[in-house]
Amino acid sequence: MAAAVAAESGPRRVGFVGAGRMAEAIAQGLIQAGKVEAQHVLASAPTDRNLCRFRALGCQTSHSNREVLQSCSLVFFATKPHILPAVLVEVAPVVTAEHILVSVAAGVSLSTLEELLPPMARVLRVSPNLPCVVQEGAMVMARGRHAGSGEAGLLRTLLEACGQCEEVPEAQVDVHTGLSGSGVAFVCAFSEALAEGAIKMGMPSGLAHRIAAQTLLGTAKMLLQKGQHPAQLRTDVCTPGGTTIYGLHALEQGALRAAAMSAVEAATCRARELSRK
Repeated sequence: MAAAVAAESGPRRVGFVGAGRMAEAIAQGLIQAGKVEAQHVLASAPTDRNLCRFRALGCQTSHSNREVLQSCSLVFFATKPHILPAVLVEVAPVVTAEHILVSVAAGVSLSTLEELLPPMARVLRVSPNLPCVVQEGAMVMARGRHAGSGEAGLLRTLLEACGQCEEVPEAQVDVHTGLSGSGVAFVCAFSEALAEGAIKMGMPSGLAHRIAAQTLLGTAKMLLQKGQHPAQLRTDVCTPGGTTIYGLHALEQGALRAAAMSAVEAATCRARELSRK
């Protein structure tokens, strides 16, 4: 490997190669949670279009990807997936044994990352989702061959500033994409349908959408905080001959559960296809 990265004095410096929405969301979460100071974050991108948002957070910026690696020991690669291989080749000469390298690029496997970086590089792969923007993300991470429990623990501790983070085998990362990455859109479609049902029955549109979103939020909190299986909570809401069981019957007639399962399966299969390309 190249000579060691410049020694960090004081707090850890965190770098971002790529400055898009997900990189900004992670940086914002880390800063707001006090995990890292804004002045110790350095982001790079080819143009100022996205870097201006990092500057607004108080972060340092650069047009040099290598500068990020030379200044920071923990680096998130948040470029578009098709760009990442070229970026890794570019920065490989300045990667050292001191670096912890984290890819958030969808569909780029750990083996591909390790092939393009120097031997013994400590690499991890993270699959985030859009609610990281509001620090309510659902993330999973997988370790490369040379990343140990210490690196995984550090990354989990940092990413918990952006939501929930779980370590999984890499084979489950594509399933997470289908469940939680794409699942955001599935949940939005369901929320929209709930609201439109209320609109059909006479409720004003804005109110219907607000109540539908709050219903999803409240239900999710109950599931997470109580640790209940969804079937148990669903049963608690139902009373014999009541409104809910009639509504659930209508959902069963529309094959809601089968459609949701098929949606996750289709999205997961597509993620696997993209990973093979």
